[in-house]
Formats: sequence, structure tokens, C-alpha cells
Amino acid sequence: MDGLECPGCKRRDEEIADLKRRLSALEAKLNTNSSNSSMPPSSDQPDAKALVADRKKKKKNKKRSRGGQPGHPPHLKKFFPPEQLTRIVPIVPKVCSGCQAPLPREAGPGDPEPKRHQVAELPPIVIEVTEYQAHGRTCSCGVVTQATIPAEIRAHSIGPRLTATLSYFSGCHGVSKRGVEEIAETVLGVPIALGTVANLEQEVSAAVEPAHKEALEAVRQAEVKYADETSWKLWGKLCWLWAAAISGVAVFVIHAKRSKKGLAAILGESIKGIVHSDRWHVYLQVPEQFRQLCWAHLKRDFQKIVDCGGSSVFVGRRGLRIVRELFVAWHAFQAGTITRSRLQELLAPLERRLGKTLLEGAFGDDARVAKFCENLIHLEAALWTFAKTEGVEPTNNYMERLVRLAVLWRRRSFGCNSEVGCRFVERILTVVQTCRLKNRNTVEYLHQAVAAYREGKPCPSLIAT
Repeated sequence: MDGLECPGCKRRDEEIADLKRRLSALEAKLNTNSSNSSMPPSSDQPDAKALVADRKKKKKNKKRSRGGQPGHPPHLKKFFPPEQLTRIVPIVPKVCSGCQAPLPREAGPGDPEPKRHQVAELPPIVIEVTEYQAHGRTCSCGVVTQATIPAEIRAHSIGPRLTATLSYFSGCHGVSKRGVEEIAETVLGVPIALGTVANLEQEVSAAVEPAHKEALEAVRQAEVKYADETSWKLWGKLCWLWAAAISGVAVFVIHAKRSKKGLAAILGESIKGIVHSDRWHVYLQVPEQFRQLCWAHLKRDFQKIVDCGGSSVFVGRRGLRIVRELFVAWHAFQAGTITRSRLQELLAPLERRLGKTLLEGAFGDDARVAKFCENLIHLEAALWTFAKTEGVEPTNNYMERLVRLAVLWRRRSFGCNSEVGCRFVERILTVVQTCRLKNRNTVEYLHQAVAAYREGKPCPSLIAT
């Protein structure tokens, strides 16, 4: 039947095309590892681990070895200031090492400054225990008058500083409630019940609630903010821990959804300023001119395209070259060797090359790569915001480092078993990471917050310097 298409041949071609698509998807899944996706290294299969190790080895041999690099400023041990010294033990030579003549005990005008060595030690911990005794007195008339212990004193059996310290162990260093119970008894000498540990956490949570709101508002009003999200669990049910940060402030919110409502819970219904994020579709509600996409994520995406091979592998190879040249220019700008205008000049040809590559990839035969290129074309303006806006970086590493503490907590505890537990997590993470960013003593701040809460006073500012 000349000029007519055979129905069987058409059906065969469709089946072959479908099998190719399925094979391509299976290969992409098998080639996914920590070097070309957001998967953690611990999830890599043995062959993938070897591939990643080989890639890291080549990178290591090309660039630098582990440890401190030549010219790296030393991090020397700092001496305690004189006001913090408990005692000073002078070690004075008795006789001259040359002529064996006796030497004076006191220093003379020509003597050098003494060499110093300090030893820090923890003395035996003695907990201050205050007992309030309500006495009764008998009057001559025979009436016994009994004093009462004030309700505000009877309300607490653990002081504010100890409360802050115990919650710091669980909220910052991932100590379990049973671990906190054991530390309180064996290290501090204060036997407490397991339920008391949970009650103290909830008191700390209530005490720092205003600080959490303060940090949330500061991030929402900022001109530039970094955002990310990671999974969490509430009674085994999937929910999401949203995080956002600016310079010196980080805030966390646990929400049921990884949706528009979840983003609004942390950045507000009306999002202000520039948002640095990954390409999760929820962030599409932010106009692309007010976004910055993470180039570290893009680097892994390009690497995955190379690893999967196929007719559109050129997209990954060109993309990796563009990424390398981009970071060379950015690092030079960070080091102060080039100006922002020169940075923009260096990035302009990279922008054109990337646009051409994405266009060619979008019309390629690999459907998976074509979809990736089409998505990136629609967001192309959000790739280069860092070049012209102060305070914006090409990667979202700043935010991901702050989220790491929450990820480790989730892996240890598998999430929370109550809504009040979720509130403690988001508030204590906000306090801990913000205090770290501001180089502020976390325990001291928590102590001040708990003390103010018990006295009915306003919570001390978390973000004020």
C-alpha cells in the first residue's frame, strides 16, 4: 500500500519511542548520586561512591591538598585575659645557668617578659540549692499564723540559668531527653525527672517566642534573603521545616506543606525583596527579577546531564565550563581584585553562551534535558541577579549551612511527636543559629529570656547588637 502508513509499523515506532523514554529515565535514576544531585553522600551506591571518590581525587590533585594551605593565617590558642585568671604560679630560676650564681626572686629592669602557659580546669560543680521555708508562729492568744511561700517561687524547681543550659544541650547539640536527664544528674548533680526536661523545653519555647517573631519580621522586611526547606516529621507524618536568613539573622518555621502556604508562613503573604533559592516551583510566585537561583545546584544538574550521556550531553559539558568561569570571576570579585563593573563585563559573554546552549538543548532529542533547558530559559534572568545587586551571592550555601543543624536533628530524632515540640524546634533553632551568626553566647541569651519570662518582663532582643 504505497503512500499509506502501516498501522503495525506506527504502533511499533510508538512502543520503541516509549521504551527509549523509559530507558532514559531509568539510566538517569541509576546515574543519580551526591555529585550530581542533592542526595547526601551516605545514600550513594558502592559504584557511585567510587565514581564520586574518583572525581574528588582528580579535583584534589588538580587544586590543593587537605588541611591548611600555604599562607593560611594561623589559628593560635588565645590566652585568657588577666581578669579571668584564678591564680598565677611564678616559676623563677634560682641560679645562673652560666656561672651558677644565685639569682634574685624579683624581676629586674633588664629581665625579659615571662613565657606563659595557661591550663584551664573545671572545678567540682557545686549546684546552688535554695530552700524556702514557710514558718508558723503561735500568738499569745493561741492562734497559729502560718507563712506561705509565694506562688511565683513555688512555680519553679529549676532556676533560669540551669533551665537555659539543659535546653541548650537538646536544642543545639542534639542531646536526647534521656541524655539531658543523665547529664543533669551525673555532671551537674541535679536529679530531675524525664518529664521535667520536656517541661523546661516548653518553658524555653514560650520564653523565646517573641524573639522568634522578631527574627521572622526582620527576615521578611529585608531587601535580600536566602531561603530553603527540608523535610520534617510530626508523628511520622511528612511536613516541612522552612528556613530563611539574612546577614546575622536566621529563622525557622515548621509547616505542614511544601507549598505556597508554607512559603508564606516564613516570608509572609506579600514577599518583599530578593529571594535566593533553588528552583522548587513554589518560588515561582516571586518575579524572576527578584530572584537568584543557586549555581551550586545548577553545577550538579549539569554534571548529571554529563553522567547520563545521550545526544544532549553537550549541554552539561558547556554548562560546567560556564560554571567554572563564573566562579573564577566571582572569587576574584570577592577578593577585591576586580570591581563589580568588571565582574559584569566578564559575566556578559557567559550569559550569552548559556542562553545559546539552553536554546539548543531545548530543541534537542533528549526530552529530559529539553525540559530542564526550557525551565531554565523561563528563569534565565534569575541566574544573574548577583552580578548587579549588592548582598546577593551566586550560591545558596549560606542558607544550606544554617539548615544543616536541623537536618542532623531530624536524622537523630525522626522529627517531633507534638505541635508544641515543633514550636520548640523552630524557636530554639532560630535562637541558636542567630546567636552563632552574631557571635553571641547562646546560653546567656536563653538565661536572660527565661528570667525575663518568669518575671513578666519583655523578652530581650535577639537581633539587636
